[in-house]
Amino acid sequence: MSAFYTFMTPLRLTLTLGASLTLATSLQATASEWPDPIQQLEQQGFTILGEFNAPDGLTGYAASARGQTVAAYLTSGGEHAVIGTLINAEGQDVSAERLEQIVNGPRNAELWQEMSGQHWVRDGDKDAPRIVYTFSDPNCPYCRQLWEDAQPWVESGEVQIRHLIVGILKADSPEKAAAILNADDPGEALAEHYRNGAMPENQGDDQSEQWVNENTQLMRDSELFATPATFYQDDNGDVHSLMGAPSQNKLKAIMGEPVDS
Repeated sequence: MSAFYTFMTPLRLTLTLGASLTLATSLQATASEWPDPIQQLEQQGFTILGEFNAPDGLTGYAASARGQTVAAYLTSGGEHAVIGTLINAEGQDVSAERLEQIVNGPRNAELWQEMSGQHWVRDGDKDAPRIVYTFSDPNCPYCRQLWEDAQPWVESGEVQIRHLIVGILKADSPEKAAAILNADDPGEALAEHYRNGAMPENQGDDQSEQWVNENTQLMRDSELFATPATFYQDDNGDVHSLMGAPSQNKLKAIMGEPVDS
C-alpha cells in the first residue's frame, strides 16, 4: 500500500507465452524513429527508454509513466502495441529484470547519489553497514508502517534508514516535516511521531522549511508520486526502488536477512 497525491495507472494486459524471453537491448532510437504505435504512447505521456527482443515476433519497449515502470510490446506487423506483463507458461514475468535494468537502473544510481547529499533524518546507528533511503511524509500511515516493520533491523545495528522528509499529503505536512527536521534530535523526533503521533515542541524555521522544499522537489523531479518511496542496494551494489509499504518478502530484500527477535 502507499499514499498517493497523484498517480496514473496504465492499462494492464497480461500475455501468456510458453517460450522463454531472449532479451537484448538495442541502441536507443530517437523519438522520431520509434514505430507509430510507440510514438502514440509517447504522445500519451509515456517516456520510452529502450527496446529489447521478445519472443513470438514481439519487440519490447521499456517505458515509464509518472514513476511507474511499464513494458509495451509491438506486434510483428508493427501496427499494434499492447501494454502489460509478459509471462511464460510458469507464470513468471520474463521481462521484469530487464525492465528494471533499462528503466530504473541508471536513474536509481544517480538518485542514490543525490539523496546522500540531502537533509535526511537517520533512524539507526550511523555506522550501520546497510543504508536505506526513503521519502517519508509525516502524515503518511504507510511510512509509519515501514518505520515499525524495520525496527528489528534498525535495533540490531545492521541497518540505518535515512528518511527524506517531504510535505505532500496534507496541508500541514510541510509544517510537520520542517518541525521534525528542526528538532534538537530529528531522529528521536521522527521516532516519537511514528510511535504516538507526538510532534516536537519547536516549530520549523526558514532553513528546515527550505530542506523540506528541497526534498519534496527532488521527489517530484524523480517522478515519484507515492510515499514511502524506498531505495536500497542489493549485494552487487545495484540500486532498486519500491513505492509503498513493502510486503514481508520485499522487506527482507530491502533490509537483508532477518535478525533474531
